[in-house]
Amino acid sequence: MTGYRKWLAPALAAAMTTALLAGCSGAKENDGSGTGNGAGEEQVTLRMIESLTSPKRTELIQAMISKFEEANPNIKVEFISPPFDQADNKIRTMLASNETLDILEVRDLNVAEFVNNGYVEPLNAYTEKWEDFATVGAVPKSVGAVGGELYFVPNGLYQRQMFYRQDWLKEKGLNVPKTWDELYEVGKQLTDSAKNRFGFSFRGGPGANGNSDAMILAFNGDNVNLDDSMFTKDGATIFSTPEAKTALELYLSLYKDASPPDSINWGFQEQVQAFTSGVTGILLQDPDVIQVVTEKMEEGTWATAPMPTGPDGKALISAGGAGWGIAANSEHKEEAWKLIEFLSSPEENTGFSKDFGLIPIHTSATEDEFFKTGPYKTLIDMTNKPDTFVNYKAPFEYPGTGQWGQVAMESGQSFLLGQTGAEEILKQWDAYWVDQKTKLNK
Repeated sequence: MTGYRKWLAPALAAAMTTALLAGCSGAKENDGSGTGNGAGEEQVTLRMIESLTSPKRTELIQAMISKFEEANPNIKVEFISPPFDQADNKIRTMLASNETLDILEVRDLNVAEFVNNGYVEPLNAYTEKWEDFATVGAVPKSVGAVGGELYFVPNGLYQRQMFYRQDWLKEKGLNVPKTWDELYEVGKQLTDSAKNRFGFSFRGGPGANGNSDAMILAFNGDNVNLDDSMFTKDGATIFSTPEAKTALELYLSLYKDASPPDSINWGFQEQVQAFTSGVTGILLQDPDVIQVVTEKMEEGTWATAPMPTGPDGKALISAGGAGWGIAANSEHKEEAWKLIEFLSSPEENTGFSKDFGLIPIHTSATEDEFFKTGPYKTLIDMTNKPDTFVNYKAPFEYPGTGQWGQVAMESGQSFLLGQTGAEEILKQWDAYWVDQKTKLNK
């Protein structure tokens, strides 16, 4: 993947600026009917499961499915929505037990694992016949691919940015933090535990590695191999460097001095709720939280800013995503693809992205001010500064990527509680990725 860095930044910028999104004034209307109207065809029931569940998201997807079913009366969809924290394990269990499943939501974090186990069907043969595939951006295509084969069509892209309490900073006379060190200092000054007010929305539970990885990557900076991001340019892991220890010690201080004590167990929902309810002042999250922040917080009390940079003035960022794939054991692959094609059309995908807060996957739609102003503008600002906000290729090709979050969370909590030291934790993380590299090269 040596050419990844060359096209990733401009491809993402194009996907978000010049043609990112929406309007669809020049796109053909997609009614999901495909080549037939379903009359006289055999009745088929598709079993479909999502991973990144939330009430609003589930409602939006079900509405699109209903539209598809109306246009395709011979196809019915049984839509499964497990609780968010249980969904990935539920999907793994269903796949491992060969339970009937046709469409599943695959994530960038587990696609290599699913491919390695033979759970998902390559989609190249289907996308070759899909007219709208030509307008799917290069980044979404790369997110869903392993070894040159596409295994899921993303339903949107995620890229982290900073959300902050504009009113809190103004009250304290503080500037928006631009670096990780500044984030710590600002977070500490915003913290007043007697008032149940804390500077940072820490995440020590599921998904905790999102922040620790981001900090260690930023502190390693120019030394990171952008095509193999868990490793430096000389082949060592990013966790084996002196910079990693400095970053991890700041990570501990950020928790101790600027975060709620119980945030050691927080996952996505707790982290976001703390920000929207006025407990925390700074949140690092993907654009899918824009909708809930907009709904629950008063206009003018919050704003967005770019991700904090490391000591060399750079932040390493990566676009990620999840999307729809076909189970390898499905007996209704053609019908499954028909639904995926409908959900992934410019019209449906752009509408879903607007309603839920994602970066759409198509670059063919006309420009839409919805994605060029307000909280989305920060994402565009970052992509327009690729030398500062440097894109890297996440380690999706390693089968162990899907388990890395659990490993990092458990050992990270031990570190935050003072049960193990920084050097010991980093040795464990270093060994994990050395083992992953060894297995991948066998």
